[in-house]
Amino acid sequence: MSDMVIFGIRDYVRTLGIVTFVCAGCQNPAAHRVTRVVRKFTLFFIPLFPVAVRRTEVCTFCGKVTKLSKEQAELVLEMAKPKVGAADAAPAGPPDAPEPSQVD
Repeated sequence: MSDMVIFGIRDYVRTLGIVTFVCAGCQNPAAHRVTRVVRKFTLFFIPLFPVAVRRTEVCTFCGKVTKLSKEQAELVLEMAKPKVGAADAAPAGPPDAPEPSQVD
């Protein structure tokens, strides 16, 4: 009697964000996809537990892949977020425009 066990590994890729900066490989300002890749052990094609986790950024222009640490990936994504208070603090008109007066 022969029992058959099917096991293996599979990568699950999740895009964390897309940021734009100058690529170190091609020197072009291009979008870079920041991804998190989780390699999981599978038994009968069912993912059971993670074996490895890595983060990468991929240039969409030349395809250069750069490995990132968790801290580097968080820093890159934080730099890409728009600053919340910056647009609210700026006045709507020119800086030397007089305040509108109330008309009765």
